[in-house]
Amino acid sequence: MTKHVAVLMGGWSNERDVSLSSGRECAAALRRAGYAVTEVDVARDIAQVLTELKPDVVFNGLHGTFGESGMIQGLLELLQIPYTHSGVLASALAMDKHQAKIMLKAAGIPVTDHVIVSRSEAGQAHVIEPPYVIKPIADGSSFGVFIVKKGTSHPPQEILREDWNSGEMVMVERYIPGRELTCGVMGDVALPVTEVVTDLAFYNYEAKYATGGSRHIIPAPLQPKIYDKVQKISLAAHAALGCRGVTRADFRYNDQVGEDGELVCLEINTQPGMTPTSLVPEQAAHAGHSFEELVAWMVEDASCNR
Repeated sequence: MTKHVAVLMGGWSNERDVSLSSGRECAAALRRAGYAVTEVDVARDIAQVLTELKPDVVFNGLHGTFGESGMIQGLLELLQIPYTHSGVLASALAMDKHQAKIMLKAAGIPVTDHVIVSRSEAGQAHVIEPPYVIKPIADGSSFGVFIVKKGTSHPPQEILREDWNSGEMVMVERYIPGRELTCGVMGDVALPVTEVVTDLAFYNYEAKYATGGSRHIIPAPLQPKIYDKVQKISLAAHAALGCRGVTRADFRYNDQVGEDGELVCLEINTQPGMTPTSLVPEQAAHAGHSFEELVAWMVEDASCNR
């Protein structure tokens, strides 16, 4: 009997457009892999929609607060519909960058120093010495992220705008110069490491999603021991937060200090982008898994009690 998969996408977060793109690509790939697929643009009536659809599995293609913070995961647990990616607690922890860092640091994973302040405080004066980064505690796709360079006289005033919708508390963390690295995890296996190169200020929303915004170098040109370290930390971070399915850990690597440089884990993403040219599908392809095989693996891995 053909398995019926409901692909959740869209929603109402800042990352709606990203989610729609990921969801449509995954739905098409799942159809090619032989599944019966229903695409669901998620609205507030999602519990009723799923109750009527009665899918065998939910493929969670949502991004942003509702989709990856434990909320939709909790609903799916209540409805007892097997779902992809991480469960309630791991999703909530990973989405809250402050709590995630506490857990990662406790597990011996290198992270950056940071403070949590209100955005009004962050916008009035430097709360730590530049250079530093300001970012929302719980948002993705680099929304609301600012790099404050050394010698800057005052913080970015954009953070005080009335249309700001990324929470009243923000994270201010030490800026790590150097290279942008990322590594996916598929179950209990680390995927190949990617170096992300962009001519823009940093790997922001435009660099992530605009044509030509960034280049992905895979495998990342690193010393073998550093490459291995990135993969080991990615697996350790995945385990430390109790993640399941597919995740992606992001790093900064400053190879200009010390013998081995400074490698820090910035965050772990429990709902990484899932278009064929997104980082994790590229890494999976490099490891020998087609896009169809990757999403099919995720569906077969789906469960409750994650």
